[in-house]
Amino acid sequence: MKRKLMICFLIITLGLFSSFPAIAAGFDVKADSAILIEAKTGQVLFTKNVNRELPPASMTKIMTLLLSMEAIDSGQITLDDTVITSEFASSMGGSQIYLAPKEKMDVETLLKSIAIASANDACVAISEYIGGTEGSFVEMMNQKVKELGLEHTNFKNSTGLPTDSGKHYSSAKDMAIMARELVNNHPKVLEWTNIWIDKIRDGEFTLYNTNGLIDYYPGADGLKTGWTDEAGYCLTATANRDDMRLISVVMKTDSKEARIEESAKLLSYGFSRFTLERMVKKGEDIGKVQVKEGKKLEVGVEAAADLQTVVQAGGNEIERKIEIDKVVKAPVKKGQILGEVVLIQSEKRLGSVKLVAKESVERAGILTRLIRMIKEFLLSFFK
Repeated sequence: MKRKLMICFLIITLGLFSSFPAIAAGFDVKADSAILIEAKTGQVLFTKNVNRELPPASMTKIMTLLLSMEAIDSGQITLDDTVITSEFASSMGGSQIYLAPKEKMDVETLLKSIAIASANDACVAISEYIGGTEGSFVEMMNQKVKELGLEHTNFKNSTGLPTDSGKHYSSAKDMAIMARELVNNHPKVLEWTNIWIDKIRDGEFTLYNTNGLIDYYPGADGLKTGWTDEAGYCLTATANRDDMRLISVVMKTDSKEARIEESAKLLSYGFSRFTLERMVKKGEDIGKVQVKEGKKLEVGVEAAADLQTVVQAGGNEIERKIEIDKVVKAPVKKGQILGEVVLIQSEKRLGSVKLVAKESVERAGILTRLIRMIKEFLLSFFK
């Protein structure tokens, strides 16, 4: 067993919002289900019936966009690829760009039409291009659901249109996780969802953004609306201010205006009460570790990366625990993991960052080790 040295610091000037019912007392939104999270850390700032399984309507397209961007990243498709519209894709109702059978359109235009105007026909066309059939693509969607650990989601199509083939549902929590995966790993999508009005087909067709937040809410740049009779009015929204990105989800509100108003209320609640703070800086000097049999007798230890957390001034205390090896045996490589910093609040682990060796330390030669042994023996004898 490696011996560990434990050091604890109480950060009394900063607090983390983890016990949200107490802090959120008196705050509510008019939606059947809702959530607010910070995108980088995934910390939850507000919840309301977050695991309630409800039809997500066109918010389903967040998963469609996610798989499309992953296909681009993997090299399976490119933004310049040409997609030929099938009879099935052209038959989609609801929001659409009125693709004609056999009409050709590049991948980027299709994705832009999904992101801005929630086009169902574009959604099916891209799902068929990636999966071969929409059914195969839906299998990919549900496989991604498992990979992300989503416990309250099941998809039956790529669009969110009402279906008789079985239950098509998700939850506010699951939608937030999907949205976080999309915006963190594929920020290109935000370039499209942030467009208020655009034109395609050489300027002959206009795309209007279905997300009213984009037009007026400071920092809003996405993400996806949804509506059916059963689902009501839904919105997964995101906004960025002062390097903090928030993601909100409201499901089953009463109107277009309500989903915008309640989303704005959630986002404003987050931006007004919380900040994203760097608790550990990459390269921060954490201390030294003894090196047994090394050319040097100790090695410096530093943080491998920044460690950020959402905090509220005057909130509960954060405990910063530093756990590092007391002694390591040479050779030691630069960047070798020697411990970690853990942030804990109310006995809850908030996050951690690895601690690594600042430099390499080679093993000392036999003569050097022998001299040290004799010296240690003599010192212990005189003691």
